[in-house]
Amino acid sequence: MKRIFLFIATNIAVLVVIRVILAILGINSTDQVGSLLAYSAVVGFSGSIVSLLMSKTIAKHSVGAVVIDQPQSEEEAWLLATVEAQARQWNLKTPEVAIYDSPEPNAFATGATKNSSLIAVSTGLLDHMTRDEVEAVLAHEMAHVGNGDMVTLTLIQGIVNTFVVFLARIISSMVARNNDGSTSQSTYFMVSMVLQIVFGFLASIIVMWFSRQREYRADAGAAKLVGAPKMIAALQRLKGSTSDLPQTMTAMGIASEAKDSWFSTHPSLDNRINRLKNR
Repeated sequence: MKRIFLFIATNIAVLVVIRVILAILGINSTDQVGSLLAYSAVVGFSGSIVSLLMSKTIAKHSVGAVVIDQPQSEEEAWLLATVEAQARQWNLKTPEVAIYDSPEPNAFATGATKNSSLIAVSTGLLDHMTRDEVEAVLAHEMAHVGNGDMVTLTLIQGIVNTFVVFLARIISSMVARNNDGSTSQSTYFMVSMVLQIVFGFLASIIVMWFSRQREYRADAGAAKLVGAPKMIAALQRLKGSTSDLPQTMTAMGIASEAKDSWFSTHPSLDNRINRLKNR
């Protein structure tokens, strides 16, 4: 809750500062600006929040994940017991544990809150990794849950979306204003659309940077939970693997990009391994 409060407070503070600056500059410093701020926030956050609230259901259906309610094998019992033990170390309710059918070794965590989350692993992960490596992957996903990464990224996405909409419309209204004070609606529409694309492009760089940082933090959290050697071994095992998760879920998986880029959701495996070795 503290994390959510801080992000909301930060967002409100920035919006207030922008409104003050606009008022000082005399740019549309009426109630229209307040309405636009509110409109931008609704547009910016609504999609992200709805996606977060539905994330577990969507994830299960997208990959066909089967939740382990009653273990049907020794492997399922071990998975459930391992996640339960890790959740206790985080002082959290045990997440739902699921397995989905995929030859590619991968895993992900999702959920609207720390105490209502899901950790899913692929059959490929279980087939190609040792128990120590699987334990490290589970610890990585548990660190995502414990760090509140799903909520954090949702709030960051909502904030940048808000400013994409707000700034695009503010600038468009200035550009489309005629000498007689009227507004050219066609110019406003075209400029607004172009600016939203440009600002959205820039905003995605910010979101992806935060996404890469949360992977480093989750690796560090796993290393603290099970030891750096196990986490390094798991990352080494992932080399050469590709993610077959749906495009909308790629950022959730543990599999990394081959190289770092501004638009990578994950750092490269080599960088992640080096970060753990240098801790």
